Amino acid sequence: MLDDVSARQAETRLLAAPRTLDTAVTDLPTTAGLYAWWAPVDVLASFDGPANPDDPSLRLLYLGKAKRLRSRIISNHLRDSGRSTLRRTLAGLLLSAEGYRTVWTDRVVLAGEDERRLTDWMYRHLTLTWSEHPDPVPLETALISRLRPPLNVDGADQGTALDRVKQARSLYYASAGPRPDQLPPTGERQPS
Repeated sequence: MLDDVSARQAETRLLAAPRTLDTAVTDLPTTAGLYAWWAPVDVLASFDGPANPDDPSLRLLYLGKAKRLRSRIISNHLRDSGRSTLRRTLAGLLLSAEGYRTVWTDRVVLAGEDERRLTDWMYRHLTLTWSEHPDPVPLETALISRLRPPLNVDGADQGTALDRVKQARSLYYASAGPRPDQLPPTGERQPS
């Protein structure tokens, strides 16, 4: 059962002054918890998330959970589109503006150079807060429902922002073309 005191403590930490990624990555704990991604209001301006109480020029974009905060942020969100819903969403939203390219591995991922470009974009535009907690799953659900970060799909309200996020994710996947195992074998004539 979710303890409301725990939820309020986690919410307070997540709503604290966000830290730049340069400083955040050195201080991220290895424990479980929640994390929140923030951006200036002019970045992805069509998504209206709640303002940060300490810095109203920043708004919440995405909230997530992790068994190991440091690993989730550094190894997934800042490096690997194949293991980060946030990266896939950002890449889909920025696909035409940034010219990102996707490829198939066992899933759709950004091309190597574009993984680095997206990471650079994140360092320039996003900030981070986190809250350690041994069981972040029920807290994540409660806080997404309470805070309504616009890039989250699970627990989001139906509406324009959710539709745009789903569309961006579809665009991201479609940009890689058909799965290699769905292509006709080499040498076979394709129907006209």
